[in-house]
Amino acid sequence: MSESLDKAYATQIANIEKSTGKKINEWIAIVNKSGLAKHGELVNFLKEKHGFTHGNANMVVHYAKQSHAGAAENDTDWIAEQYKGKENLKPWYDKIMNEINKFGNDIEISPKKAYVSLRRKKQFAILQPSTKDRFDVGLNIKGVPPSGNVIAAGSWNAMCTHRIKVEDEKMINKELFEWIKKSYDQAG
Repeated sequence: MSESLDKAYATQIANIEKSTGKKINEWIAIVNKSGLAKHGELVNFLKEKHGFTHGNANMVVHYAKQSHAGAAENDTDWIAEQYKGKENLKPWYDKIMNEINKFGNDIEISPKKAYVSLRRKKQFAILQPSTKDRFDVGLNIKGVPPSGNVIAAGSWNAMCTHRIKVEDEKMINKELFEWIKKSYDQAG
């Protein structure tokens, strides 16, 4: 597992423990003793009975069911795979994630084969190393027209309304983070 993902998970776990007063292992035991089996049922159980945010509930359920990105059965580090041949873009991802993690402790980080999905109650962004010299940020922002470096996502990814083609590290700036924060805020 990548160091930045390890750090993000550790931060999210620490935030869960701080806000609930229970250790992650206690929450895992609660989930496993709930009598529920389906992922969605367990997430709803934590949200409804224990006041969890979607992202935190989802993470605890993944840990309880050993389906999280660091589980022994999941030996693929999707983030490392995404950057094979695109290693020069990995620092961009790390820089973006470092800033996004400052938005709040309710962000679910879900690596996929080609990109990383970021969720709160719903997906608000995807981070994707698209080519050797371009990193794409996809956003879900309703009612806000694209402007500047932000374009309509179009057919690039049906899960996004907006797309930012980051082709230079200088584009990882205040404007980029303001757009990502808009999407984050709408997803809460």
